[in-house]
Amino acid sequence: MVKEFILRGFSSNGVGQPVLFTLLFLIYTFTLTGNITIIKLVWSHPTLQKPMYIFLANLSFVEIWFTTSTMPKMLSGLLVQDNYISFTGCFLQYFFFFSLGTTECFLLAIMGYDRYLAICQPLRYNVLMSRRKCLCLGASCWIAGFTWSVLPVSLISQLPFCRENEIDHILCDTGPLLEIVCERDFTIEVACSICTSSMLLATCLFTSISYAFIIQTIIRIPSAAGRRKAFSTCASHLTVVFLMFGCTMYMYIRPSGKHPLKYDKLLATIYTIVTPFLNPIIYSLRNKEFMKVVRKVMS
Repeated sequence: MVKEFILRGFSSNGVGQPVLFTLLFLIYTFTLTGNITIIKLVWSHPTLQKPMYIFLANLSFVEIWFTTSTMPKMLSGLLVQDNYISFTGCFLQYFFFFSLGTTECFLLAIMGYDRYLAICQPLRYNVLMSRRKCLCLGASCWIAGFTWSVLPVSLISQLPFCRENEIDHILCDTGPLLEIVCERDFTIEVACSICTSSMLLATCLFTSISYAFIIQTIIRIPSAAGRRKAFSTCASHLTVVFLMFGCTMYMYIRPSGKHPLKYDKLLATIYTIVTPFLNPIIYSLRNKEFMKVVRKVMS
């Protein structure tokens, strides 16, 4: 039985790995710095003690651990010829990666609902989205995210891995692990597929419904300035939603069969490395209230 795996990562011939290591290290450093800064600013400034920014701080906290669940192993793999990871370490990475990714999807859906209340129900917003409800919704996302991931991870960990131990991917994930099992189990594969796809479809549908009502309300605003102001509060969140759901739905909701590994690695890089890196930039630069606090702190 296999006791350890080899993560092939981005390249198997060592070409360009020092450059790639430097680039990923800088991205990881900026990701941590940017998201930690957002959390610190939100919790230390009264003007940012609003549901929208509390959810943003939760998202930044998720992004820190989401990228940390995979990035250190990617970086260490670029420094050695064979990037070994133990059986337990692989499934721990898989569990935290899957759980934190699921938590992020739930948070993005709740953030869309928050924008719906702010734009479509402005007079009742403080009642419908009080601080207590905001904290309860945030905690529910974390609980649901980690609970949802138990089934697929536990099922796949029970499959037999007995010969092939090379994972041609940048991390331990559902598809790459199923590719190297000794005996494919159709029931387990269907159960894992249903678990993942139902979560993605439900959160994406919930977010889409929220934005359908938001767009309907924005169209009814008589002034062009009012429409721009209303849409600007959603633009940052909508950008992250397109990046996250676009990549993950292609990766996890698609027909079975052979898919080009280079495209899978590219898409996995976008939602595991690029999206956490861009989140602080997207949310801070497009938010005047947040930038006002940043300028105040810097001065």
